[in-house]
Amino acid sequence: MTATPVKLDIMSDPICPWCYIGKTLLDRALAEEGVHPFVIEWHPFQLNPDMPAEGMDRADYLERKFGGKENAVKTYGQIVAHAEANDIPLDVAAIKRTPNTLDAHRLLHWAKIDGKQNAVVDQLFDAYFQQGRDIGDHEVLADIADSAGMDASVVMRLLKTDEDREDIQKRDQTAREMGVNSVPTFIVAGQHAVPGSQPPELWRKVIAELHAQQDQ
Repeated sequence: MTATPVKLDIMSDPICPWCYIGKTLLDRALAEEGVHPFVIEWHPFQLNPDMPAEGMDRADYLERKFGGKENAVKTYGQIVAHAEANDIPLDVAAIKRTPNTLDAHRLLHWAKIDGKQNAVVDQLFDAYFQQGRDIGDHEVLADIADSAGMDASVVMRLLKTDEDREDIQKRDQTAREMGVNSVPTFIVAGQHAVPGSQPPELWRKVIAELHAQQDQ
Protein backbone atom coordinates (compact mmCIF):
# COMPACT_ATOMS: atom_id res chain seq x y z
CA MET A 1 0.00 0.00 0.00
CA THR A 2 1.30 3.43 -0.92
CA ALA A 3 0.35 6.14 1.55
CA THR A 4 -0.53 9.63 0.40
CA PRO A 5 1.97 11.99 2.05
CA VAL A 6 0.80 13.81 5.17
CA LYS A 7 2.88 16.61 6.66
CA LEU A 8 3.98 16.15 10.26
CA ASP A 9 5.46 19.40 11.58
CA ILE A 10 7.34 19.11 14.86
CA MET A 11 8.17 22.08 17.10
CA SER A 12 11.13 21.06 19.20
CA ASP A 13 14.33 22.10 20.95
CA PRO A 14 17.42 19.83 20.96
CA ILE A 15 17.87 20.27 24.73
CA CYS A 16 14.28 19.30 25.53
CA PRO A 17 14.27 15.81 27.12
CA TRP A 18 10.61 15.26 26.29
CA CYS A 19 11.38 16.07 22.65
CA TYR A 20 14.11 13.42 22.67
CA ILE A 21 11.81 10.87 24.30
CA GLY A 22 8.93 11.86 22.01
CA LYS A 23 11.00 11.40 18.86
CA THR A 24 12.27 8.03 20.02
CA LEU A 25 8.71 6.80 20.65
CA LEU A 26 7.50 8.23 17.33
CA ASP A 27 10.36 6.49 15.51
CA ARG A 28 9.41 3.19 17.12
CA ALA A 29 5.82 3.57 15.96
CA LEU A 30 6.91 4.41 12.42
CA ALA A 31 9.31 1.45 12.32
CA GLU A 32 6.55 -0.88 13.50
CA GLU A 33 4.14 0.45 10.89
CA GLY A 34 6.58 0.14 8.00
CA VAL A 35 4.32 2.08 5.64
CA HIS A 36 3.33 5.45 7.05
CA PRO A 37 2.17 8.69 5.45
CA PHE A 38 4.30 11.21 7.32
CA VAL A 39 6.64 13.71 5.74
CA ILE A 40 8.42 15.15 8.76
CA GLU A 41 9.80 18.64 9.20
CA TRP A 42 11.37 20.01 12.38
CA HIS A 43 10.80 23.61 13.44
CA PRO A 44 12.58 25.85 15.95
CA PHE A 45 11.30 26.57 19.43
CA GLN A 46 13.87 27.69 21.98
CA LEU A 47 13.09 26.71 25.55
CA ASN A 48 15.49 29.42 26.69
CA PRO A 49 15.61 32.20 24.07
CA ASP A 50 17.34 34.51 26.57
CA MET A 51 20.12 32.04 27.36
CA PRO A 52 23.58 33.66 27.10
CA ALA A 53 25.29 32.81 23.82
CA GLU A 54 27.94 30.81 25.69
CA GLY A 55 25.35 28.85 27.66
CA MET A 56 25.61 28.32 31.40
CA ASP A 57 26.53 25.77 34.04
CA ARG A 58 23.97 22.96 34.02
CA ALA A 59 23.42 22.81 37.78
CA ASP A 60 22.91 26.57 38.01
CA TYR A 61 20.47 26.50 35.11
CA LEU A 62 18.35 23.71 36.57
CA GLU A 63 18.18 25.31 40.01
CA ARG A 64 17.11 28.65 38.52
CA LYS A 65 14.58 27.06 36.16
CA PHE A 66 12.94 24.80 38.71
CA GLY A 67 13.26 26.97 41.81
CA GLY A 68 16.00 25.17 43.67
CA LYS A 69 17.97 21.94 43.68
CA GLU A 70 15.22 19.84 45.27
CA ASN A 71 12.67 20.68 42.57
CA ALA A 72 15.27 20.18 39.83
CA VAL A 73 16.15 16.73 41.13
CA LYS A 74 12.47 15.80 41.43
CA THR A 75 11.62 17.01 37.91
CA TYR A 76 14.53 15.27 36.24
CA GLY A 77 13.95 12.16 38.32
CA GLN A 78 10.55 11.85 36.64
CA ILE A 79 12.12 12.34 33.20
CA VAL A 80 14.82 9.73 33.86
CA ALA A 81 12.22 7.27 35.18
CA HIS A 82 10.09 7.73 32.04
CA ALA A 83 13.13 7.20 29.80
CA GLU A 84 14.16 4.08 31.70
CA ALA A 85 10.62 2.67 31.56
CA ASN A 86 10.79 2.97 27.76
CA ASP A 87 14.38 1.71 27.41
CA ILE A 88 15.60 5.09 26.16
CA PRO A 89 19.26 5.86 26.96
CA LEU A 90 19.59 9.10 28.91
CA ASP A 91 22.72 10.20 30.78
CA VAL A 92 21.77 13.47 32.47
CA ALA A 93 24.84 13.28 34.74
CA ALA A 94 27.05 13.71 31.67
CA ILE A 95 25.51 17.09 30.83
CA LYS A 96 27.68 19.85 32.31
CA ARG A 97 26.44 22.89 30.40
CA THR A 98 23.07 24.03 29.09
CA PRO A 99 23.67 25.70 25.72
CA ASN A 100 21.93 28.43 23.80
CA THR A 101 20.33 26.38 20.99
CA LEU A 102 20.02 29.07 18.32
CA ASP A 103 23.00 27.72 16.38
CA ALA A 104 21.70 24.15 16.69
CA HIS A 105 18.43 25.34 15.14
CA ARG A 106 20.37 27.05 12.36
CA LEU A 107 22.11 23.73 11.69
CA LEU A 108 18.72 22.00 11.52
CA HIS A 109 17.54 24.59 9.01
CA TRP A 110 20.55 23.92 6.79
CA ALA A 111 20.09 20.18 7.27
CA LYS A 112 16.54 20.48 5.93
CA ILE A 113 17.91 22.10 2.78
CA ASP A 114 20.38 19.20 2.45
CA GLY A 115 17.68 16.59 3.06
CA LYS A 116 19.39 15.44 6.24
CA GLN A 117 17.23 16.99 8.94
CA ASN A 118 16.09 13.81 10.69
CA ALA A 119 19.66 12.53 10.81
CA VAL A 120 20.87 15.77 12.38
CA VAL A 121 18.02 15.72 14.90
CA ASP A 122 19.13 12.23 15.93
CA GLN A 123 22.76 13.29 16.19
CA LEU A 124 21.91 16.35 18.30
CA PHE A 125 19.81 14.33 20.74
CA ASP A 126 22.46 11.62 20.95
CA ALA A 127 25.26 14.13 21.50
CA TYR A 128 23.43 16.00 24.24
CA PHE A 129 21.44 13.35 26.10
CA GLN A 130 23.75 10.36 25.74
CA GLN A 131 27.20 11.95 25.54
CA GLY A 132 26.72 15.24 27.40
CA ARG A 133 28.36 17.26 24.61
CA ASP A 134 27.90 21.03 24.35
CA ILE A 135 25.69 21.42 21.29
CA GLY A 136 26.13 25.18 21.43
CA ASP A 137 29.81 24.73 20.52
CA HIS A 138 30.56 25.28 16.83
CA GLU A 139 33.10 22.45 16.66
CA VAL A 140 30.55 20.03 18.09
CA LEU A 141 27.87 21.20 15.66
CA ALA A 142 30.25 20.84 12.71
CA ASP A 143 31.14 17.33 13.86
CA ILE A 144 27.43 16.46 14.13
CA ALA A 145 26.88 17.82 10.62
CA ASP A 146 29.74 15.67 9.32
CA SER A 147 28.32 12.56 11.03
CA ALA A 148 24.99 13.20 9.29
CA GLY A 149 26.64 13.49 5.87
CA MET A 150 26.77 17.29 5.60
CA ASP A 151 29.82 19.35 4.64
CA ALA A 152 31.33 20.27 8.01
CA SER A 153 33.54 23.01 6.54
CA VAL A 154 30.53 24.77 5.01
CA VAL A 155 28.61 24.47 8.28
CA MET A 156 31.51 25.87 10.27
CA ARG A 157 31.82 28.79 7.86
CA LEU A 158 28.08 29.53 8.13
CA LEU A 159 28.12 29.30 11.92
CA LYS A 160 30.68 32.09 12.03
CA THR A 161 28.20 34.40 10.28
CA ASP A 162 24.72 35.64 11.19
CA GLU A 163 23.21 33.62 8.32
CA ASP A 164 19.58 32.65 9.07
CA ARG A 165 19.79 33.78 12.69
CA GLU A 166 16.96 36.30 12.32
CA ASP A 167 14.87 33.82 10.34
CA ILE A 168 15.09 31.21 13.11
CA GLN A 169 14.07 33.77 15.72
CA LYS A 170 11.08 34.86 13.60
CA ARG A 171 9.95 31.26 13.11
CA ASP A 172 10.23 30.66 16.83
CA GLN A 173 8.10 33.73 17.50
CA THR A 174 5.54 32.65 14.89
CA ALA A 175 5.13 29.31 16.67
CA ARG A 176 4.43 31.12 19.95
CA GLU A 177 1.91 33.38 18.25
CA MET A 178 0.18 30.25 16.93
CA GLY A 179 -0.28 29.16 20.53
CA VAL A 180 2.62 26.76 20.92
CA ASN A 181 3.89 27.19 24.48
CA SER A 182 5.65 23.89 25.10
CA VAL A 183 7.54 21.25 23.16
CA PRO A 184 7.37 18.83 21.61
CA THR A 185 4.28 19.89 19.69
CA PHE A 186 3.35 17.76 16.70
CA ILE A 187 1.01 19.20 14.05
CA VAL A 188 -0.64 16.65 11.77
CA ALA A 189 -1.65 17.80 8.27
CA GLY A 190 -1.39 21.46 9.31
CA GLN A 191 -4.55 21.07 11.41
CA HIS A 192 -4.36 18.78 14.42
CA ALA A 193 -1.95 19.59 17.25
CA VAL A 194 -0.64 16.70 19.35
CA PRO A 195 1.23 18.12 22.37
CA GLY A 196 3.87 16.33 24.39
CA SER A 197 5.71 13.03 24.23
CA GLN A 198 3.25 10.39 23.06
CA PRO A 199 3.41 6.57 23.20
CA PRO A 200 3.73 4.50 20.02
CA GLU A 201 0.13 3.33 20.48
CA LEU A 202 -1.20 6.83 19.89
CA TRP A 203 0.86 7.24 16.71
CA ARG A 204 -0.30 3.87 15.41
CA LYS A 205 -3.89 4.98 15.98
CA VAL A 206 -3.27 8.28 14.16
CA ILE A 207 -1.68 6.45 11.23
CA ALA A 208 -4.57 3.95 11.08
CA GLU A 209 -7.07 6.81 10.98
CA LEU A 210 -5.12 8.52 8.19
CA HIS A 211 -5.00 5.29 6.17
CA ALA A 212 -8.75 4.85 6.67
CA GLN A 213 -9.42 8.39 5.46
CA GLN A 214 -7.26 7.84 2.39
CA ASP A 215 -9.05 4.58 1.56
CA GLN A 216 -12.46 6.25 1.50
